[in-house]
Amino acid sequence: MYITDSACISPQRTFDNAFLEGEITVHYGNRYNAIEPGYGTLIPAGLLRRMGKAVRMGVGAGLPLIQKFDMDGIILGTANGGLEDCLKFLNQIVDYDEGTLTPTNFVQSTPNAVAGNLALMSKVTGYNTTHVHKGLAFEAALLDAMMLLEEREFKRVLVGSVDEISDYNHNIDFLNGHFKIEELSSENLLSSDSPGSVNGEGATMFVVESSRSESTLAHIKDVDQMNSPSEDELEMKLDHFLTKNGLTRKDVDTLILGVSGDNRTDHLYKDFQNKFFPDSSGYTYKNMVGDYPTASAFATWMAVQMLSGHPAPLPCIHNNPTAQKANNVLIYNHFKEMQHSFILLTA
Repeated sequence: MYITDSACISPQRTFDNAFLEGEITVHYGNRYNAIEPGYGTLIPAGLLRRMGKAVRMGVGAGLPLIQKFDMDGIILGTANGGLEDCLKFLNQIVDYDEGTLTPTNFVQSTPNAVAGNLALMSKVTGYNTTHVHKGLAFEAALLDAMMLLEEREFKRVLVGSVDEISDYNHNIDFLNGHFKIEELSSENLLSSDSPGSVNGEGATMFVVESSRSESTLAHIKDVDQMNSPSEDELEMKLDHFLTKNGLTRKDVDTLILGVSGDNRTDHLYKDFQNKFFPDSSGYTYKNMVGDYPTASAFATWMAVQMLSGHPAPLPCIHNNPTAQKANNVLIYNHFKEMQHSFILLTA
């Protein structure tokens, strides 16, 4: 399927392309909060006031795209949806002794609230699905969109992801050792050599079509995923994935890797590149936006920009930089060392 437009709200200034022009926001600590645009002209104040952060970011990224194109459907991926609103509602049950509760927090807390709000605000009443698969939620949304477009019933759909930082989940993951204990900046995250990474959030949306057009920015050739593979299984899956798409390892000129600064798991990315793609240019992104379940959506957005001719910002260059434009981009990511995925994009 072919990407014709995209939008991204993240811990960097991506909503107005300042990030691509070299304006890098340096974050400190283990929470990289999203930098949101002004929603005043996009979302009515009455609606905006009642929106949780996940819904706000999802609508803020998706609605401008829907207003530019006629959509046949909306497909999103998320790990938790608006979990913060869910917890507010559960606390209300206790505080009000199961009496008269405010329904807003409940309505905004369900994982499909973002796709639902987008449909209601844009009158897109076609296919509407939200995939909730933790670290593979965005990949599941991409697969759904690919199969839907292959059926030739729909021509254009909105596909994307959204996840927010919830205090509740952040504290649980922090106690489980997933985030850094020491105070670090994003500039030295990847060289920290200590356990844990940093938390992030964001919303990334793409307009995808079934056929190439003059406005095509990139081609998503294929997506694959696996759970807890051994090294041999990962190699077999990779070779099958490339062969199925008519490529060899040498054809992949650009790698985008989910290196997160966690010294317990980053060796997986290093070994992956050294063994399979030693000559490919390597790029990172979690030092920009943090590590969260649907962070691979940001990597996909970055790949689209690179395939469109925008050079990656300097802090994203990992190794083997080249001045040549990217042609075949492979994104390899894992979530908590369990859920692994490949996303292959070409010009």
